[in-house]
Amino acid sequence: MNVEHEVSLLIDEIRRLGSKNADGKTSVKFGVLFNDDQCANLFEALVGTLKAAKRKKVITFDGELLLQGVHDNVDVVLLQD
Repeated sequence: MNVEHEVSLLIDEIRRLGSKNADGKTSVKFGVLFNDDQCANLFEALVGTLKAAKRKKVITFDGELLLQGVHDNVDVVLLQD
């Protein structure tokens, strides 16, 4: 899969699993994304897709890298709606 396609799929998954935050942007916890069966089947490297989407300014999250367990409560925020 190419990066553009994976980022597009990621946007769909954030919309599916997330909810609007106080700023009106769609947000989902990293742990929810990481532990979702559909996401696990879609993304071979979820963390890599998240980093690519962040570089493209499609999403934002605190920190450089998200790790399962340690960062489960970090919000992944969709910047484009």
